[in-house]
Amino acid sequence: MSRLIAPHGGGELKPLLLHGDELKDEREKAEGLTQIKMGSRETSDLIMMGIGAFTPLEGFMGYADWKGVCDEMKMANGVFWPIPITLSTTKGQADSLSIGEEVALVDEETSELMGTMRITEKHTIDKEHECKQVFRTNDTEHPGVHKVMSQEEINLAGTVKVLNELHYPGEYGDKYMRPAQTRALFQEKGWNTVAALQLRNPMHRAHEHLAKIAIEICDGLLIHQLVGKLKEGDIPADVRVKAIDLLVEHYFVKDTCIQGVYPMEMRYAGPREALLHAVFRQNYGCSHLLIGRDHAGVGNYYGPYDAQRIFDEIPPNSLLISPLKIDLTFYCHKCDGMASTKTCPHDVKDRVNLSGTMLRKMLSENQPIIEHFSRPEVLEVLKEYYAGLEERVEIKLHKHALGEK
Repeated sequence: MSRLIAPHGGGELKPLLLHGDELKDEREKAEGLTQIKMGSRETSDLIMMGIGAFTPLEGFMGYADWKGVCDEMKMANGVFWPIPITLSTTKGQADSLSIGEEVALVDEETSELMGTMRITEKHTIDKEHECKQVFRTNDTEHPGVHKVMSQEEINLAGTVKVLNELHYPGEYGDKYMRPAQTRALFQEKGWNTVAALQLRNPMHRAHEHLAKIAIEICDGLLIHQLVGKLKEGDIPADVRVKAIDLLVEHYFVKDTCIQGVYPMEMRYAGPREALLHAVFRQNYGCSHLLIGRDHAGVGNYYGPYDAQRIFDEIPPNSLLISPLKIDLTFYCHKCDGMASTKTCPHDVKDRVNLSGTMLRKMLSENQPIIEHFSRPEVLEVLKEYYAGLEERVEIKLHKHALGEK
């Protein structure tokens, strides 16, 4: 019998991805259905439902769920949920559809058939209200706000059947794991408590320090990398995966951590997104989620520890997973090692503050990397990536100058 933490909202995983004859039959039926084009965020949300990561959701949200999630972080049935999961379409297309009708869900970028949905509701939402509640701003410079404000006029709600995971399994091999697979792996390793480290950047020394704190506390660690769409300038997933593989190989005790990837798109919703990360990490079987400085943040929209504080503001028992709140970490020359504001008494001038944004900036501008910022094996991978990026830009500029495409 498993001693892992129970999935969110009922204690049983609810993957919506079809298999075998059921998948074949649904694909054939979908050929005759009206197509609804989905953006990258909607596609990634559908995949998360398909693999069971968004348990207990059964489809895209109706108005009551949308409003409850925006205002109280709970769905109409009372289950805790921090961010709306919605699907939009044009008014013209919505008017042509009937309640109870089945539609095919197609990724607009790849034209891949991703799923089907039986429509239960058509409704409009107050996009600005959603943005103020979820992102704490309606500034369209915020990438999450921009995405919401760019949605079509009408939201469609309904139960879904998922037919496709797109390209993720093949591209990342055994690192792409569904919640049922991570749970089976944790059990195989005898892990009962597992911490998740959320990443969208390569691991620098501060990340490594957080990871090792978690390993001291829990049976194991899941280094969980996002491979959905990011904002411009973020480092691609395949580069991050390679860098972390080397870090784990050279600086972690064997069999203390696993690297995994998951297909969600970043919303950059700061505190609310930290809660969503906790919800689906609970579904993956993790008992703890590391919450460091500016978790899932962007720009200056959130305070550095807002994502930690929000876990104290939600109703008790909203989640079974627990946050591991870690203060700002850095390398201190006087301490001669990694430390935090809770453990280091020295002046700020003695500290090397570490952040993924700073590392990206130094690498992209070919600046020297500060000593103790990151491990040499990681830096080699990143330098190679940025050198290739620079070369591709130079080739593109040269072709442009010559009038070539």
